[in-house]
Amino acid sequence: MTKSYSLDLRRRVARFVEAGHPCHAAARHFEVSVAFVVRLMAAYRATGSLAAKPEGGWRYSKLDPHREFLIRRVTEKDDITMPQLAAELAARGTTVTPASISHWFIRQGYSFKTNAAGQRTRTLRRAPGARALAHQAPAAHAPGAAPARVSG
Repeated sequence: MTKSYSLDLRRRVARFVEAGHPCHAAARHFEVSVAFVVRLMAAYRATGSLAAKPEGGWRYSKLDPHREFLIRRVTEKDDITMPQLAAELAARGTTVTPASISHWFIRQGYSFKTNAAGQRTRTLRRAPGARALAHQAPAAHAPGAAPARVSG
C-alpha cells in the first residue's frame, strides 16, 4: 500500500514551484515524480489546499437506497436471478450489473447456494447412508430396478 507524502514536503514543493521553478526541476530537486508535482500543483490551484486526499474508508453503493426493494424481491420470489434483479432495477432507473448485485448481497451478509441447474439448494443435515439405501426396496416399475425374487 502506498503512503501519502508528508504535508511538509508538499509545502516545500509548492513553494519551490511558486518561486518560478518548473515542475520537472521541482521533481528532480525533491526526488519525487513529475506526475506528483503536476497533480499537487493542479490540486493546489483548484482547491488552495496541499493536504492529501483521504484514503480507504467506506464507499457508497448505489444499491443502498434500493435495499428494501432488493430484499423484498428475493423473499417474494426465492428463485429470482441476478440478471432479473438487474433488469427490474434498470426499469426503476438504476443501471447495475448482475455481479454488482451479487457482491452487494454478499456484503450485506446474504449468500445463496446453487446447484448445477442454477437452482438454490438446501443443505442436508444428514444424507442417507448406504445402509439406509440398501434397506429400501426398489419400485417395481422403476427403470433399472432389479426384478423381484420369490423365495421358495
